[in-house]
Amino acid sequence: MQDRRIPRAEWSNFFQGFSKRHEEWPVTVRIVSPRFGAQVEACELPLEGIVADRLGAGPISIHIGHDAGRHIEHEVENPIQVWVEVADNGTEEALEIESNDGTKTLVLFGPETVDDVLRRA
Repeated sequence: MQDRRIPRAEWSNFFQGFSKRHEEWPVTVRIVSPRFGAQVEACELPLEGIVADRLGAGPISIHIGHDAGRHIEHEVENPIQVWVEVADNGTEEALEIESNDGTKTLVLFGPETVDDVLRRA
């Protein structure tokens, strides 16, 4: 397993491709904040897409779920880094977006285990 940092200049194109590759995949969105700890924003909802400004400025917007009452749009304000976790076989398994205040937004594929949560905390 390896993490790959996505350069800011590539965010827009990366998220376009990432969204196409993973559209409708069930994802869990977890927010890990220095102030509030780990919180689940959404659990096992289909990914609609992730959008970033073409210049890498402004928030990154994560859209999940498309049923009425189950649609969530999560804005990552002041993003400074984007990482993708890639398995040894090349499969993208998770995405991490870090904000300038230290908050991390994790987009995770598949069910999480306790070990996964502790490793990412």
